[in-house]
Amino acid sequence: MNSNDYVKYLTEQFVQYMNQPRTERQSLRQEKKGARPPVRYHLFGMIPYAFSHYIKKFKRAKPKHRRM
Repeated sequence: MNSNDYVKYLTEQFVQYMNQPRTERQSLRQEKKGARPPVRYHLFGMIPYAFSHYIKKFKRAKPKHRRM
């Protein structure tokens, strides 16, 4: 693929994008944002998930009765 083909491809993509109504472009952008995983999972993998799962499990546990 030479540079002329690449410029032609980019121009076609840009024209297609600009021919879409503004509301459609905005809705597509919102859908892409919604489908993306949170940044903390993307950067650090499963560690934040495991940590949050542990914290939730700890908070849900009922306190045990103490004997006096």
